[in-house]
Amino acid sequence: MAEGKSIDINIKSKHYLHVMAEALQKGFALAMWRLPNANEKQVLICEEPVTVEPETPFEEFEKGFVIAPFLPGSKKIFLKADGYWSSTLNEPELSPSFSQKFSSHNNDEKEIDASTFRWHIQHQHISVSHQPYQHVVEKAIRFIESGKAEKIVPSRTQYIETKIDLLQSFDALCAKYPSAMVSLISTPATGTWLGATPELLVAVENDQFFKTVALAGTKPYLPGTDLKSVAWTQKEIEEQALVERYIIQCLKKIRLREYEEFGPKTIVAGNLLHLKSEFTVDMKATNFPQLGSVMLQLLHPTSAVCGMPLSASLDFLNKEEGYNRGLYSGYLGPVKLKDQTQLFVNLRCLQVHKNGIQLYAGAGVTADSDPQKEYEETEMKMATLLKVIVA
Repeated sequence: MAEGKSIDINIKSKHYLHVMAEALQKGFALAMWRLPNANEKQVLICEEPVTVEPETPFEEFEKGFVIAPFLPGSKKIFLKADGYWSSTLNEPELSPSFSQKFSSHNNDEKEIDASTFRWHIQHQHISVSHQPYQHVVEKAIRFIESGKAEKIVPSRTQYIETKIDLLQSFDALCAKYPSAMVSLISTPATGTWLGATPELLVAVENDQFFKTVALAGTKPYLPGTDLKSVAWTQKEIEEQALVERYIIQCLKKIRLREYEEFGPKTIVAGNLLHLKSEFTVDMKATNFPQLGSVMLQLLHPTSAVCGMPLSASLDFLNKEEGYNRGLYSGYLGPVKLKDQTQLFVNLRCLQVHKNGIQLYAGAGVTADSDPQKEYEETEMKMATLLKVIVA
């Protein structure tokens, strides 16, 4: 990490910085995030993260933060909110027993910089596919043409040897991408990940309103572009329609017809444009209090990050992708905080290693795909972070 650089991420009291640093030094887990179109930045500390079965309803969780990997059936990690604060609070909210574990309140005048933070770093072998991405896309196209799938979303990863100032980079991502869910998580089990994702997976507000989105299609965004005049190709329109149909199929599986659909419309996500549709349900009107968890089980992994149908696409990716995605294209987000649960697909993200970072990106492949253009799309998505991170 960069040494000697002061930290300022625009939260009122610097006391929380000392608590964060000491928590990481003690080996605790940490999650920091900024929700889309919000100014508030939130931080959570957990002394002992717990693993939970994938089918465990989040309605049964306490207040906290959940992290899940890409592979369906994998266990989730839940971070209980032992300590929590935000930019609207002057001081952290720590339980009495948890607060006693910290001496930071006596050391708030001590200088603190990036080197003070002992982020969790996994020292596993860096997993990188040895097969050129274009070759994987070519195989995906042939697989689709054979009738075994309608869409496949192969991804790739790139390791770059570099130093990164995580807190400054988090702040820079918040400033650059106001409509993204910006997150920084660090746990002993997952290591440390930074991301700015545009894609909501599941949200539940006030135990009443459920929401999910269909997001697909990608174009570069040029500042000043009139969104109403953006022209999408048939391939991109069909790609987004497949994600919509996937959501509707999930709703039909549970015999739920009382939903509202808005879109698709063109939206800006960082340096990219996407097509987006929103689906909402009144859970009280439909008498479906656990709709959030039920739909989470049905939706993840969505056709936007895996393919359609799910089983065939997943089999193809397990065979051809050539590396372990880990948390990339899994999901993460706050649970029951401020009467909201908001879980996002972990896209536009990177994992921190001892001497570098590992970036991840994928592209939706259909029968009309061009391998070189899909590769260029992954480059654009990786640039979302590369252009902003602070060394």
